[in-house]
Amino acid sequence: MIMSKDQAIGAGILATSAILIVVYLWWLFFSEWSWWAIVLPVLMMVLAVLGIAGWIGYTMATTPPPKPLEEIPELSDVTGGKEAGTSESKPTEEKKEGS
Repeated sequence: MIMSKDQAIGAGILATSAILIVVYLWWLFFSEWSWWAIVLPVLMMVLAVLGIAGWIGYTMATTPPPKPLEEIPELSDVTGGKEAGTSESKPTEEKKEGS
């Protein structure tokens, strides 16, 4: 049976993950370093979440605010120079066909 490149990569990932599961379970239950088997993954997860939160905060702090809507020419043409939300035009009633 000939496998494609993607199937070979998938099989490699599957085999690697199965081996790492066995190694982790041995490390957690049968090693004298089992405390580290809990501490290191938790530490890595906490650091990842805090790193993502810091990145989001940095991005929000360094991104300039958007232009007000009245300064965008495309939107000024659509509203006819009026401010958004203050349009006082009444909806027109559609004529029914056949009446």
